[in-house]
Amino acid sequence: MLYYAIVSEDVPNSLSLRQQARPAHIARLQELKDQGRLFMAGPNPAIDSADPGEAGFTGSMVVAEFDSLEDAQAWADADPYIEAGVYAKSTVKPFKKVLP
Repeated sequence: MLYYAIVSEDVPNSLSLRQQARPAHIARLQELKDQGRLFMAGPNPAIDSADPGEAGFTGSMVVAEFDSLEDAQAWADADPYIEAGVYAKSTVKPFKKVLP
């Protein structure tokens, strides 16, 4: 297995869409974590704050292990945020962890 980085960009004003789809989105990430495959995951605040409030988020990044680029892309394509219209696009690339 290799790590893959999934970098997603939100549509403008995505906060309400995010809030609606978040439980299903988090459940999928929890599955990866439970399988020991999740390296890290989190959103990009729209402002310089850990809690951006109504400003919301501009995207997300997930780094996790998959068997192939195709498997990582398929997982990314099935994200509930895609179906809910949160993400304008997602890019999936192999990721090599060097440090720490």
